[in-house]
Amino acid sequence: MPNILITNDDGIHAPGLRALVAALSDKGGDKGGASLGMLSVVAPSSERSAAAQSLTLRQPIYYDKIAEREYAVEGTPADAMILAFHSLLEEKPDIVISGINRGGNVGENVYYSGTVGAAMEGAINGVPSVAVSVAYKGQEFDFAPAGQFTRSLVPLILREGLPRGVLLNVNIPQDWTGEVRITRQSSKVTRNVLQPGTDPRGRNYFWLSEQQFVGDIGPDTDHAAIRDGAASITPLVVDQTHAPSVEHLLQWIPLLQSAVRG
Repeated sequence: MPNILITNDDGIHAPGLRALVAALSDKGGDKGGASLGMLSVVAPSSERSAAAQSLTLRQPIYYDKIAEREYAVEGTPADAMILAFHSLLEEKPDIVISGINRGGNVGENVYYSGTVGAAMEGAINGVPSVAVSVAYKGQEFDFAPAGQFTRSLVPLILREGLPRGVLLNVNIPQDWTGEVRITRQSSKVTRNVLQPGTDPRGRNYFWLSEQQFVGDIGPDTDHAAIRDGAASITPLVVDQTHAPSVEHLLQWIPLLQSAVRG
């Protein structure tokens, strides 16, 4: 039976994570069914959205065992994964599932997302990893379709595997048509919005948010899939080296060495 590690960035009690646990357990599936494996949950004790892959370095990382094979970590999603891999779990997981996130992680948001950051930490440790999000901006989220989709995806990954250093970023629209697309990460199609204000003590502040603008959304991108009501699966890589630039930059070496030597 495979060992499945579940995490997120919304907190261990978040509805999305609980929907994911239910979908992968013996209560999963439209009519119920067997658990897909041995489930473990190691997740932040509270919301740590937009934590990316940040680590806690200047204070202890506290944790509590809140149930059998469930640990709440007072740290970031990446902290939770490091504790899971190197201390809390007796066995290395066969797959990491991060989510289900409340809100989409497409385009440039993958760089800031704690959901993706946790999955990236799993991939760094050589384990097939998936980040799952519901792409929606309203208040009432329905996590069930994303849970059922993940239940169908996990056995495929366990059987077929993923290339080492590759993780899957999955986004499912709230109004999903049932279509599935393999996509590439889109370019930036949002702008940062800063709303200024002053607190009661006279200190100035900004609220940071984002606003989508109409740009050049490629038809094969994650944004286009969500726009069209399709689920998006985007393979992301741990190694961010831009190989074509290596050959070009090699030509700089003589110039740089000459400048240093005078």
